[in-house]
Amino acid sequence: MTRRVLITAGASGVGRAMAEAFDDAGYGVWITDIDEAALNTVPDHWEARRADAASESDMSAVFQDIAAEGGLDALCANAGTAGPTNAIEDIGLADWRSCVSVNLEGAFLAVKHAVPLMKTAQAGSITLTSSTAGQYGYPYRAPYAAAKWAVIGLMKTLAMELGPHGIRANAICPGAVEGPRMEGVLAREAAAKGMTRDQVYAGYASGTSMGRFVEGHDIANMAVFLASDAARLVSGQVIAVDGHTVNPDPKI
Repeated sequence: MTRRVLITAGASGVGRAMAEAFDDAGYGVWITDIDEAALNTVPDHWEARRADAASESDMSAVFQDIAAEGGLDALCANAGTAGPTNAIEDIGLADWRSCVSVNLEGAFLAVKHAVPLMKTAQAGSITLTSSTAGQYGYPYRAPYAAAKWAVIGLMKTLAMELGPHGIRANAICPGAVEGPRMEGVLAREAAAKGMTRDQVYAGYASGTSMGRFVEGHDIANMAVFLASDAARLVSGQVIAVDGHTVNPDPKI
């Protein structure tokens, strides 16, 4: 029987790379995304649904469809937003809540609706996308870092709670990922710090021992591994795919 995976925010960026990697590994791929234009670009053999990861009604409808098709083997709760880049005193409550809602509540809702299907099967793999910001914190990114830190706490709890049901939970912590979303972060951080985009980019890269950004397929390959039988006893783990962060806030 073909295994099924659901990837939230799977139509572009890291999520798209995950979906492509799972497709290559032989999974039946389901994705959700809020971006209709991006959804229109995915392969026809993927099951694609427009859904807001932070909307319970949207996510409930997606999981009803998955249940009708026979269940779910793997979940990648990947939906996230960079949120504001600003000094803590200048961050509005609405911006804070919006960032936390997508990054943390989005993960919660995906897990909440996936778990009953996995408990029925007494098996499953849950991978949450956190961030190195969720391990170290990061200046001017308080809502994002706080939410991603909480995602790790959620994962640790899931691993304890769901292990007796044969369900594993892990978190991937990407470092700075090449792509459009990171370009937005670089631009906003440059403005907040009075630096150029290239200076901020160099700072992120120099904070890793490998001196570089990661790419979407680096994250995707780890997600496929964590869902595989090769990782059958890997649970409760925080796995950074970041080129080895040695200084989360380099000053250059």
